[in-house]
Amino acid sequence: MPKHQDIHSVLLIGAGPIVIGQACEFDYSGVQACKALREEGCRVILVNSNPATIMTDAQTADATYIEPVEWQTVARIIEMERPDAYFADDGWPDCSELCAGSAP
Repeated sequence: MPKHQDIHSVLLIGAGPIVIGQACEFDYSGVQACKALREEGCRVILVNSNPATIMTDAQTADATYIEPVEWQTVARIIEMERPDAYFADDGWPDCSELCAGSAP
């Protein structure tokens, strides 16, 4: 699949709160997404409410927001950062509900 030449920055919405010892696959998949996007030359903007993940390491994304994974917070970050595309690390209820539009 050819690279979209108009995508220069991507907002990655992290899985949100993860209990230590559970659901590490969501953190791993998010880290791999960040790495792949950066290798393609994209600026990666990360939103995740869990500071204890590898995904929120300073080397993983170009900008990291450790904020609640809620539509109000994500909307504020989108307004500030103006990403060209969005990517959801879908799999945990906060992110899944937000992306599905069912968050309160």
